[in-house]
Amino acid sequence: MPKKNSGGWLESIKTILYAALIAIGIRTVAFEPFNIPSGSMIPSLLVGDYLFVSKYSYGYSRHSMPFSPNLFDGRIFGRLPERGDVAVFKLPRDGSTDYIKRIVGLPGDRIQVRAGILHINGQAVARELMGPFTVEGDGPRITVRRFRETLPGTDGRRGVTHEILEATDDGVFDNTIEFRVPEGHVFAMGDNRDNSLDSRAQDAVGFIPIENLVGRAEFIFFSVDGSAAWWEVWGWPFAIRWSRLFSAVR
Repeated sequence: MPKKNSGGWLESIKTILYAALIAIGIRTVAFEPFNIPSGSMIPSLLVGDYLFVSKYSYGYSRHSMPFSPNLFDGRIFGRLPERGDVAVFKLPRDGSTDYIKRIVGLPGDRIQVRAGILHINGQAVARELMGPFTVEGDGPRITVRRFRETLPGTDGRRGVTHEILEATDDGVFDNTIEFRVPEGHVFAMGDNRDNSLDSRAQDAVGFIPIENLVGRAEFIFFSVDGSAAWWEVWGWPFAIRWSRLFSAVR
């Protein structure tokens, strides 16, 4: 009788383990997928967007690895973000919750919001009214104002231009004290300025330690508007936001 191949199961298990290790390696050093669950970054990112974050952009910390094991402090191959980067970070108060916001303040910057206008180092950030914008998919449907905002550049580079939303210029975070960003930290804000819990809320988010940065948002690989449930197969093609697929995050 032919000898039974007793190594078949072992080879299958080894293949699965190798595949898992490769996936973990890619997720740790290269790219990690994230989805957008809230509207704090509208209009740049919408609820239901799925995007890839580059893990190498700011170097590596313990938060680069799954479950953030406490293996070392600081960052390896660390680099500061640029002002205007959209970044994923671990919430400082618990070190485990993922947040995604735009970096508007770098170490040493002075950040303040006055009458809804962002000020960096004492200078008002230019914003241009673009017209009304209807917010959907994150609470009641409302119409707010959309602006184009241009942040000051860093190291002689041109500043990032992006869109923001403002429902009012007299909201909770539209008039703040002047924050001075400590060394080793950055200041983050959502583009949906009146519907974002960010560094302006010092007791909830506050300054972001550089070590807590996970990576920079690069591009959207999938987007769905939530109009079709998972079992409504016939509605899937109409729920996908085709125009957003493989678009860069700006």
